[in-house]
Amino acid sequence: MHMAEVLELLAFHKDLPQEMAEESFRRLMDGSMTPAQAGSFLMGLKTKGETSLELTAAVRAALEQARLVPGLTGKRIDTCGTGGDGQCSFNCSTAVALTLAGMGYDVVKHGNRSVSSTCGSADALEALGLSLTTEPDAVAGELAERHFAFLFAPGYHPAFKHVMPVRKEIGCRTLFNLLGPLLNPARPTHQLLGVAMPEFVLRMATVLANTGVTRAAVVHGAGGFDELTPFGVNDIVQVRDGWLREERLDPRDLGFALHAPEAVAVRGREEAVDALREVLAGRGPIAMREMTALNLGMCLFLLEDDYTLSEAMDTAREALASGAGETLINA
Repeated sequence: MHMAEVLELLAFHKDLPQEMAEESFRRLMDGSMTPAQAGSFLMGLKTKGETSLELTAAVRAALEQARLVPGLTGKRIDTCGTGGDGQCSFNCSTAVALTLAGMGYDVVKHGNRSVSSTCGSADALEALGLSLTTEPDAVAGELAERHFAFLFAPGYHPAFKHVMPVRKEIGCRTLFNLLGPLLNPARPTHQLLGVAMPEFVLRMATVLANTGVTRAAVVHGAGGFDELTPFGVNDIVQVRDGWLREERLDPRDLGFALHAPEAVAVRGREEAVDALREVLAGRGPIAMREMTALNLGMCLFLLEDDYTLSEAMDTAREALASGAGETLINA
């Protein structure tokens, strides 16, 4: 396969066949593309629009090069969004992850430092005193001890060193802004995945179905968030054992009041960490608590086959009010 053939197809807005997509991403990840080829490849995909097949090929190529976590069995969940919603909101997905772990569910949180947000998941967890340096062989032990392990993305994806200089030079969104939540090296069985761009919700769900997740919800929140929000109607694609179902969720149908997006905004890292501590303790602004409960409830709905969505939301509210997530940071 010649890269000129790949780039020619992309220049004419043609989708890549599966074998060509897979080989192209292998070359991108192992560093055998030149910087000019890599930049042209990523921009060609962006201009054309990345398909679910191309995203799946990228995920598989990246995981071939990743430091995968060995020895995990049973249910394990990740709560991770694509970021890029530009909302400067509190660390909702981190609050959900820690509360789930406090409730006894195994959580493998894949994340990074802030790129566009006020405070990324890694920044927040570091400020709470949790380790960012868990090695692959230590993840199973962390889950056994506290039901929570943080997988700091740069430590698990060494192949990204070949792509990072090109991404920085390009300076705009590429496919890699979507890949993070799809590349958890602990391969979660369950996942709540938030997407900032609504046109990618179905595509991301298709990739999860293609790459072995048991059950997931891919969501785009009202107000343009990459999480479920209590600001209006949310878009969801449910993934279960390979099938997909598109839905809409109005929080008012589940007993939530509507709030304004500015009610969950934070200014700076210190305020973000303070807000996270408050929510984990069952306190803090009602809008933040309700947004956390919405996402926590969806996770419980995914994890527990015998829960209705309404029952899952009630359990989520109770767990948050009890400060279940605070146990991890006070241990």
